Amino acid sequence: MPRSRPKVYAHRRHKKVLKFTKGQFGTRSKLFRRANEAMLKSLFYAYRDRRNRKRDFRSLWIQRINAAARQNGLNYSQLIHGLKKAEVQVDRKVLASIAANDAATFGRLADVAKAQLN
Repeated sequence: MPRSRPKVYAHRRHKKVLKFTKGQFGTRSKLFRRANEAMLKSLFYAYRDRRNRKRDFRSLWIQRINAAARQNGLNYSQLIHGLKKAEVQVDRKVLASIAANDAATFGRLADVAKAQLN
């Protein structure tokens, strides 16, 4: 019996990979083997960076909170410690948003933290 070659399925799989890598440069979007390598690498980067994005945003929020806290006579760790002692439950994302958009409210939060530290 003659060997059957994977015509339809292989063609469909190749088309799927080439469609996935449509925006890639050069042979990474034209040749199946190079496109497959590019696709696997891009999927790996996407998986990894979905986790790194959370880390990066938390870092950004902390920098914004620290800058606003220093304008109010505290540093970041003192502000967070004071807010925890005062049982103010505001996460860093919201705190950074308040620091960027509403300085008066952030000043009141900083005063609450200062009162708890003294």
